[in-house]
Amino acid sequence: MSDFSTVPANIKALDDEYVLGTYGRLPVEFVRASGAVLTDSEGNDYLDFLGGIGCASLGHCHPAVVTALKEQADKLWQVGNYFYVENRGEVANGLSTLLSRITDESGHDTGSAAVTWKTFFANSGAEANEGAIKLARRWGEVKLDGAFGVVSAKKSFHGRTLATLAATGQDRFHETFRPMPAGFASVDLNDIDALRSAVENPTPECGPVCAVMLECVQGEGGVWPAGYDYLRDVADLCREKNLMLIIDEVQTGFFRCGSPFSFQRAGIVPDIVTMAKGIADGFPMGAVAARTKVADLMRPGDHGSTFGGNALAVAAARATIDTLRAEDMGEHVIAVGKHLRHRLQAMPHVTEVRGRGLMRGAQLDVPIACQLVDEGLAEGLVLNHIGDSILRFLPPLVITREQIDEGMDKLEALIRKLA
Repeated sequence: MSDFSTVPANIKALDDEYVLGTYGRLPVEFVRASGAVLTDSEGNDYLDFLGGIGCASLGHCHPAVVTALKEQADKLWQVGNYFYVENRGEVANGLSTLLSRITDESGHDTGSAAVTWKTFFANSGAEANEGAIKLARRWGEVKLDGAFGVVSAKKSFHGRTLATLAATGQDRFHETFRPMPAGFASVDLNDIDALRSAVENPTPECGPVCAVMLECVQGEGGVWPAGYDYLRDVADLCREKNLMLIIDEVQTGFFRCGSPFSFQRAGIVPDIVTMAKGIADGFPMGAVAARTKVADLMRPGDHGSTFGGNALAVAAARATIDTLRAEDMGEHVIAVGKHLRHRLQAMPHVTEVRGRGLMRGAQLDVPIACQLVDEGLAEGLVLNHIGDSILRFLPPLVITREQIDEGMDKLEALIRKLA
């Protein structure tokens, strides 16, 4: 690891002694930000290609979100879900509109499917996925003679609660936390025959299947996309078997891949969609939306969240969603995402570039991804790696072509130095 560090000694000491050590932290303390630029405690600037792990949809400290939070903070923060909350219905309506958009395979908007969606507001992606699993199991209880199994994809990632870990198709996340909850199975992504077999011949650990749960682009697994034809085949299979199709858009939603939601590129309409990260420009929030045929099966007391959809969260979400639409963010992401892909493809030791829009993974033929992240800090770059040979890029959606060029010039120089 590079000896580069800007963390004050007292800050590091406090963190090391009193904060649970579940992360290997990089040696920087960020204290300010704007757009796609982060500033550390010593005044150094960095181009951000991680975006708060894909959360900064409008970029850091966007004026619309800052204003909404300041105004709401002066009025009301939290009353709970026993009462109506300003902006909550408006955000749910906006989500229903976004979820109903139709796009072509490139992500360009072409119309509306005119589907009504109902939303439950949570605090994170894991909670959203927990809610989706409960919705699917209610469907199984009522419509499928008590079926409860959920089939996901290998290399997937759906969260760190025990149930969402069980749905995650990566054994490394299960180690030391066994036994995993029953009712889950995973098969290879883009293999419709394997999925059909898992649905029709479920294992005893999985049990009778009520739902299929997929990411359109697997982020934590290495930025692996699901094929459009595969997604259409999955949707057909779910209709044939009367199963719930759950699409996890926690990382891919809110124009991250160009379209409002990534499933829209395949021309499908899922039954349940989960969201978080970019929904409120980094303010902690999650949501699970369902079509009315399943949403209306839930009754008061079936699910809940003390903080979910509180006044601050929905104020931030409304400002974020309204601004994303007003600024035509999808077209910007399609254009600059293509430029990022081209720059990465031209780099030495990059053998493949995966993903869509501004969610990209660069496969390296040398195991230097960890070093690139460490050395990148000294060059003013915030990068992210998955393992030792994949770089993942999730920059703020407002990043410019010029900022991409500046960052990629620095990255290419580092690759040539370290490879």
